[in-house]
Amino acid sequence: MTLNDTTRGNRLHIGLFGRRNAGKSSLINALTGQSVATVSAVPGTTTDPVYKAMELHGVGPVVFIDTAGFDDEGELGQLRVEKTEQAARETDIALLLFSGLDMAEELKWLAIFRRQKTPVILVVSCTDEREAAGEALAKAVEAATGVCPLQVSAVKKQGLEELRQELIRVLPEDYEQPSITGDLCQAGDLVLLVMPQDIQAPKGRLILPQVQTLRELLDKGCQALCCTTDRLQDTLARLKEPPQLIITDSQAFKEVYPLKPQGTLLTSFSVLFAAFKGDMDCFLAGAEKLLQLKESAHILIAEACTHKPLQEDIGRVKLPRLLRKKIGDGLQIDIVSGKDFPEDLSGFDIIIHCGACMFNRKLVLSRVKACREQGVPMTNYGLAIAALLGILSRVALPDGRKYAKM
Repeated sequence: MTLNDTTRGNRLHIGLFGRRNAGKSSLINALTGQSVATVSAVPGTTTDPVYKAMELHGVGPVVFIDTAGFDDEGELGQLRVEKTEQAARETDIALLLFSGLDMAEELKWLAIFRRQKTPVILVVSCTDEREAAGEALAKAVEAATGVCPLQVSAVKKQGLEELRQELIRVLPEDYEQPSITGDLCQAGDLVLLVMPQDIQAPKGRLILPQVQTLRELLDKGCQALCCTTDRLQDTLARLKEPPQLIITDSQAFKEVYPLKPQGTLLTSFSVLFAAFKGDMDCFLAGAEKLLQLKESAHILIAEACTHKPLQEDIGRVKLPRLLRKKIGDGLQIDIVSGKDFPEDLSGFDIIIHCGACMFNRKLVLSRVKACREQGVPMTNYGLAIAALLGILSRVALPDGRKYAKM
């Protein structure tokens, strides 16, 4: 990845949903102008969701998600449907394809998207076999939903421009993601990034939150200076003036905080991502609840990455160690990674999520919503570590927020 790349987690996610052989893969290929999805007359060709990143004129960087048919059958088919349900949670805009007069499944999914407040575009995919019936189907869909669907032919490239314009029209109001650093710095400010290069950092590369934050600082016109934790004291000594802001990795709070110059703000990549990808108010309330847990508590740690656990891994080693040191050795701690996230959260006392740099905001907020509905507190790595170290009140939060006990 380069500094100019838009990561998948920061792209608008457009999901295609429909029955097997509804024309989802053909439509994705037509929209992208590439054969990115396998097209076959055999039902069930698409298994796991297929993700295709591209630039869509008038919209910007997007990810198309080609999902398995939601009418799939059998044990394997049910697993495919579950993957489709997972994809729906990260979908910013849904394209719902209708392929027949039996619309029970489509109407069920339309209700799901409306309940999730996901913008949805109704599409009648006119393949060669269904072209003659397309007009009648479109009228039936309008009668059943109250919405006139778009008629699109991937083969004849008809209706694609109308679909692109509709995607622009239904863009979510909060499509433009918030700033990572908010009002913590502005043009001309010196910002020091303290970036541990430990065993978790990919060899020869920076981790994604570091790259994204550095790029934003450059775009803002800040003077960005980088060092590793062991060089922080020497770096500060070389500066004529202290930096406006220090951003570090949450796991280095303990080493960085005592060296912070008076008047310099201190935060972490994970704390910044709590607002950038999630819900800061929810996470702050969760951090307060974390400090009230008893030794018998059951904690779920959720990682977005699916990397192989490494020595001194923050989510699997360092954070559990800090939790047990602060709360007690009797804690029960479960860990999930990637898209694995329990439907039933009732057995947990709190969820601690990573910074979610690999996820889009819609997916993180869907997890926040699930926690709220089930009455389970949620926080994230950076806020949890700051709370456990007793420095949360002294950590800078973006957009003028001030920590206060919830």
